[in-house]
Amino acid sequence: AGALKDHDAAEIVGVTSFGKALVQRLYPLNKSDGFLKITIATYYTPDGHNIHGKGIEPDYVVELNEEQVLKPSTLNDENDTQLKKAIEVVKEKMK
Repeated sequence: AGALKDHDAAEIVGVTSFGKALVQRLYPLNKSDGFLKITIATYYTPDGHNIHGKGIEPDYVVELNEEQVLKPSTLNDENDTQLKKAIEVVKEKMK
């Protein structure tokens, strides 16, 4: 989504993305001492934006209800408001 947004190649529908843009690695300490977690890389969009902790903002904010968020299996073509908006946006662009 970040690359598409940076290049104006798509319009994004939905909610702000989670915003995790870090790559982390676990290093085992000893058998029972746990692990050391170290950040080893950070993702950036092609234009150099760091989205960590911020996410990617959609062009059209469309929320799902709580049940749909907690149980994505309840989504279908009839009740998926994000899908409906995305189809609407595409149809408008085709005019």
